[in-house]
Amino acid sequence: MKLFLTRHGQTDWNIAGRYQGQSDTPLNETGLRQAEQIAKRLSSETIHAIYSSDLSRAANTAQSIADFHSLEIKKDSRWRELSFGDWEGLTYQEMSAHSPELFEAWMKDPLTISTPNGETLAQLAERVKAAFDEIKEEHADQTVLVVAHSGSLQSLLAVTLGVDLNRYWQFRISQASLSEMNVYEDSVVLNLLNDVSHFQEK
Repeated sequence: MKLFLTRHGQTDWNIAGRYQGQSDTPLNETGLRQAEQIAKRLSSETIHAIYSSDLSRAANTAQSIADFHSLEIKKDSRWRELSFGDWEGLTYQEMSAHSPELFEAWMKDPLTISTPNGETLAQLAERVKAAFDEIKEEHADQTVLVVAHSGSLQSLLAVTLGVDLNRYWQFRISQASLSEMNVYEDSVVLNLLNDVSHFQEK
Protein backbone atom coordinates (compact mmCIF):
# COMPACT_ATOMS: atom_id res chain seq x y z
CA MET A 1 0.00 0.00 0.00
CA LYS A 2 1.14 3.51 -0.77
CA LEU A 3 0.07 5.86 2.02
CA PHE A 4 -0.03 9.63 1.67
CA LEU A 5 -0.22 11.65 4.89
CA THR A 6 -1.38 15.27 5.00
CA ARG A 7 -1.98 17.64 7.87
CA HIS A 8 -4.87 20.11 7.76
CA GLY A 9 -4.34 23.68 6.59
CA GLN A 10 -3.80 26.69 8.83
CA THR A 11 -6.29 27.97 11.41
CA ASP A 12 -6.33 31.17 13.45
CA TRP A 13 -5.37 29.18 16.53
CA ASN A 14 -2.26 27.95 14.72
CA ILE A 15 -1.21 31.57 14.24
CA ALA A 16 -1.96 32.42 17.88
CA GLY A 17 -0.03 29.39 19.15
CA ARG A 18 -3.08 27.92 20.85
CA TYR A 19 -3.35 24.19 21.45
CA GLN A 20 -6.35 23.11 19.38
CA GLY A 21 -6.63 19.47 20.34
CA GLN A 22 -10.13 18.28 19.54
CA SER A 23 -11.68 21.76 19.43
CA ASP A 24 -13.30 22.15 16.02
CA THR A 25 -11.49 25.24 14.76
CA PRO A 26 -12.05 26.10 11.07
CA LEU A 27 -9.51 26.76 8.35
CA ASN A 28 -8.68 30.43 7.84
CA GLU A 29 -8.07 32.04 4.44
CA THR A 30 -4.48 30.84 4.34
CA GLY A 31 -5.60 27.35 5.33
CA LEU A 32 -8.16 27.24 2.54
CA ARG A 33 -5.49 28.29 0.06
CA GLN A 34 -3.11 25.63 1.42
CA ALA A 35 -5.83 23.02 1.00
CA GLU A 36 -6.19 24.02 -2.65
CA GLN A 37 -2.43 23.79 -3.15
CA ILE A 38 -2.06 20.31 -1.68
CA ALA A 39 -5.12 19.23 -3.67
CA LYS A 40 -3.47 20.35 -6.91
CA ARG A 41 -0.26 18.61 -5.85
CA LEU A 42 -2.12 15.30 -5.50
CA SER A 43 -4.46 15.77 -8.46
CA SER A 44 -2.35 13.63 -10.78
CA GLU A 45 -2.06 10.74 -8.33
CA THR A 46 -4.30 7.70 -8.47
CA ILE A 47 -5.91 7.59 -5.02
CA HIS A 48 -8.33 4.82 -4.14
CA ALA A 49 -9.55 6.03 -0.73
CA ILE A 50 -9.36 9.14 1.44
CA TYR A 51 -9.63 8.98 5.22
CA SER A 52 -9.86 12.03 7.44
CA SER A 53 -10.26 13.16 10.99
CA ASP A 54 -13.86 14.24 11.50
CA LEU A 55 -12.79 17.69 12.72
CA SER A 56 -13.62 20.33 10.12
CA ARG A 57 -10.09 21.67 9.60
CA ALA A 58 -8.99 18.21 8.47
CA ALA A 59 -12.22 17.19 6.72
CA ASN A 60 -12.34 20.39 4.67
CA THR A 61 -8.71 19.96 3.65
CA ALA A 62 -9.54 16.39 2.65
CA GLN A 63 -12.58 17.54 0.68
CA SER A 64 -10.45 19.85 -1.45
CA ILE A 65 -8.36 16.83 -2.43
CA ALA A 66 -11.33 14.49 -2.82
CA ASP A 67 -12.96 16.84 -5.32
CA PHE A 68 -10.19 16.04 -7.82
CA HIS A 69 -10.74 12.29 -7.47
CA SER A 70 -14.53 11.96 -7.20
CA LEU A 71 -14.11 10.19 -3.88
CA GLU A 72 -16.17 10.32 -0.71
CA ILE A 73 -14.21 11.05 2.44
CA LYS A 74 -14.25 8.39 5.13
CA LYS A 75 -14.30 10.38 8.37
CA ASP A 76 -12.91 8.66 11.45
CA SER A 77 -12.63 10.28 14.89
CA ARG A 78 -9.63 8.09 15.69
CA TRP A 79 -7.53 10.38 13.50
CA ARG A 80 -8.32 13.39 15.72
CA GLU A 81 -5.59 15.39 17.41
CA LEU A 82 -4.51 14.57 20.96
CA SER A 83 -7.14 15.82 23.39
CA PHE A 84 -5.77 18.54 25.65
CA GLY A 85 -8.95 18.55 27.73
CA ASP A 86 -9.41 21.65 29.86
CA TRP A 87 -6.27 23.21 28.41
CA GLU A 88 -7.52 23.43 24.83
CA GLY A 89 -7.39 26.97 23.53
CA LEU A 90 -4.48 27.91 25.79
CA THR A 91 -0.98 28.84 24.66
CA TYR A 92 2.19 27.13 25.89
CA GLN A 93 2.79 30.01 28.30
CA GLU A 94 -0.80 29.96 29.60
CA MET A 95 -0.62 26.22 30.23
CA SER A 96 2.61 26.63 32.16
CA ALA A 97 1.18 29.47 34.26
CA HIS A 98 -2.08 27.61 34.89
CA SER A 99 -0.50 24.63 36.64
CA PRO A 100 3.31 24.71 36.62
CA GLU A 101 3.91 21.36 38.33
CA LEU A 102 1.46 19.39 36.18
CA PHE A 103 2.67 21.13 33.05
CA GLU A 104 6.28 20.20 33.79
CA ALA A 105 5.32 16.59 34.53
CA TRP A 106 3.25 16.37 31.35
CA MET A 107 6.04 17.78 29.21
CA LYS A 108 8.46 15.20 30.64
CA ASP A 109 6.13 12.21 30.32
CA PRO A 110 3.22 12.76 27.91
CA LEU A 111 3.09 9.01 27.34
CA THR A 112 1.42 8.37 30.70
CA ILE A 113 0.48 11.83 32.01
CA SER A 114 -2.35 13.87 30.49
CA THR A 115 -3.62 17.40 30.78
CA PRO A 116 -6.78 17.80 32.93
CA ASN A 117 -9.56 15.77 31.26
CA GLY A 118 -7.28 15.17 28.27
CA GLU A 119 -5.69 11.99 26.97
CA THR A 120 -2.21 10.55 27.15
CA LEU A 121 0.10 10.11 24.20
CA ALA A 122 -0.24 6.34 24.68
CA GLN A 123 -4.01 6.63 24.21
CA LEU A 124 -3.53 8.71 21.06
CA ALA A 125 -1.08 6.20 19.60
CA GLU A 126 -3.39 3.29 20.39
CA ARG A 127 -6.37 4.73 18.50
CA VAL A 128 -4.26 5.92 15.56
CA LYS A 129 -2.57 2.53 15.24
CA ALA A 130 -5.97 0.79 15.26
CA ALA A 131 -7.23 3.05 12.46
CA PHE A 132 -4.03 2.48 10.48
CA ASP A 133 -4.24 -1.30 10.86
CA GLU A 134 -7.78 -1.31 9.44
CA ILE A 135 -6.71 0.76 6.43
CA LYS A 136 -3.72 -1.50 5.87
CA GLU A 137 -5.92 -4.59 5.85
CA GLU A 138 -8.59 -3.12 3.58
CA HIS A 139 -6.32 -1.42 1.03
CA ALA A 140 -3.27 -3.69 0.82
CA ASP A 141 -2.47 -3.04 -2.85
CA GLN A 142 -3.92 0.45 -3.22
CA THR A 143 -3.03 4.10 -2.68
CA VAL A 144 -4.64 5.79 0.31
CA LEU A 145 -4.59 9.33 1.70
CA VAL A 146 -5.04 10.20 5.37
CA VAL A 147 -5.69 13.82 6.34
CA ALA A 148 -5.26 14.42 10.03
CA HIS A 149 -3.32 16.47 12.60
CA SER A 150 0.29 16.92 13.64
CA GLY A 151 -0.01 14.81 16.79
CA SER A 152 -1.89 11.93 15.20
CA LEU A 153 0.44 11.81 12.19
CA GLN A 154 3.57 12.13 14.33
CA SER A 155 2.32 9.28 16.50
CA LEU A 156 1.65 7.12 13.46
CA LEU A 157 5.14 7.74 12.12
CA ALA A 158 6.70 6.88 15.48
CA VAL A 159 4.71 3.68 15.90
CA THR A 160 5.21 2.39 12.36
CA LEU A 161 8.90 3.32 12.17
CA GLY A 162 9.77 1.97 15.60
CA VAL A 163 10.67 5.34 17.12
CA ASP A 164 10.25 5.94 20.87
CA LEU A 165 6.84 7.59 21.25
CA ASN A 166 8.29 10.15 23.65
CA ARG A 167 10.26 11.46 20.66
CA TYR A 168 7.26 11.73 18.34
CA TRP A 169 7.53 15.51 18.31
CA GLN A 170 10.83 15.22 16.41
CA PHE A 171 8.85 14.54 13.23
CA ARG A 172 7.98 17.97 11.85
CA ILE A 173 4.56 17.93 10.19
CA SER A 174 3.72 21.34 8.73
CA GLN A 175 0.24 22.49 7.75
CA ALA A 176 -0.94 20.91 4.48
CA SER A 177 2.42 19.18 4.05
CA LEU A 178 2.82 15.87 2.25
CA SER A 179 4.48 12.73 3.58
CA GLU A 180 4.51 9.35 1.88
CA MET A 181 5.28 5.80 2.92
CA ASN A 182 5.14 2.35 1.40
CA VAL A 183 3.38 -0.05 3.73
CA TYR A 184 4.27 -3.73 3.58
CA GLU A 185 3.00 -6.66 5.61
CA ASP A 186 5.66 -6.38 8.31
CA SER A 187 7.36 -3.05 7.67
CA VAL A 188 7.07 0.45 6.26
CA VAL A 189 9.45 2.59 4.21
CA LEU A 190 9.28 6.38 4.55
CA ASN A 191 9.72 7.94 1.10
CA LEU A 192 8.85 11.56 1.81
CA LEU A 193 8.47 13.62 4.97
CA ASN A 194 6.87 17.04 5.45
CA ASP A 195 7.22 18.17 1.85
CA VAL A 196 5.79 21.63 1.18
CA SER A 197 7.20 22.29 -2.28
CA HIS A 198 3.64 22.80 -3.56
CA PHE A 199 3.55 26.14 -1.69
CA GLN A 200 6.23 27.64 -3.92
CA GLU A 201 5.03 30.28 -6.34
CA LYS A 202 5.00 29.12 -9.94
